[in-house]
Amino acid sequence: MTRFGTLMHREWLQHRFGWMMAALLPLALALVLAAFGQIQLDDETISRADEALPTLMAMAAIAGSMAVIFVVLDITSLIIVAGLARRDYGDRSAEFWLSLPVGHSASLAAPLLVHLVLVPAAALVIGLAGGYVLSLVLVGRFVGVAEWFALPWADIVPASLMLLLRLLAGLPLSTLWLAPLILLVVLLTAWFRRWGWVILAVGVGLGSVLLQRLLGQPLLLDTLSDLFTQSLRAMVHGGGGGVTVSNANEGFEALRALPAWALRDLGHALRELASPLLAGGLVFAAVCFALIIEWRKRGPAATA
Repeated sequence: MTRFGTLMHREWLQHRFGWMMAALLPLALALVLAAFGQIQLDDETISRADEALPTLMAMAAIAGSMAVIFVVLDITSLIIVAGLARRDYGDRSAEFWLSLPVGHSASLAAPLLVHLVLVPAAALVIGLAGGYVLSLVLVGRFVGVAEWFALPWADIVPASLMLLLRLLAGLPLSTLWLAPLILLVVLLTAWFRRWGWVILAVGVGLGSVLLQRLLGQPLLLDTLSDLFTQSLRAMVHGGGGGVTVSNANEGFEALRALPAWALRDLGHALRELASPLLAGGLVFAAVCFALIIEWRKRGPAATA
């Protein structure tokens, strides 16, 4: 575990500046826009929101901050992971890492865990904290700072924390659904460098056409679509239906009901795991992982 922790610490040392910039720059930009940008709300929206307007602004700021920072860091992590297999071969540091008493599986699993789970999870936490600050600026600009302190924090804080916990619980589930595609990309870039993306795109396109002609339906595209759909539903399933809010009282009730909704939504996402698609995908991902390990065992000769 100490060696595994050291490998994870290496990722922090190598990428910490980029991670901080990717998280803080969008938040700083949002704060500047909220403080000095032109934001217009029509009279109808204001009248319909009534006394719930400051609360709606605060929740929108919190949810929006979490979503934006999560998307930015998640995309950044996926880009890094795509080139993970070959990153130590450009400067020949692979010889050093291969000389350490660390297994190939741990050397590959540690950065995958960091980039695919821990970094997006940190993005959600940072987004929540930044959302509170953004809500202060936004609400303070429209209705005054005093109104921000008068918000129903006894409802907002549990609701936002439960939303955070729901997303954190769904993150590893979402990663499991995308694991076969992610590890396939890592494997192809290990074998074929940047041509791996081209081979993947051509393979998906030609494979779908062939399956369409042979079986009458593009099974490959359908499978990829199902994986992406299930990955999104692992984060927010939405199986319990939406919430309709027509007045302030219903808005406050929906806010109080959010923790219970989050638990039900997580239950729906967990039930989706009992799927042959996920089982087959994980087997495929395990094969890709084993092939990447085999490629790594050949050391620098694998760059040929």
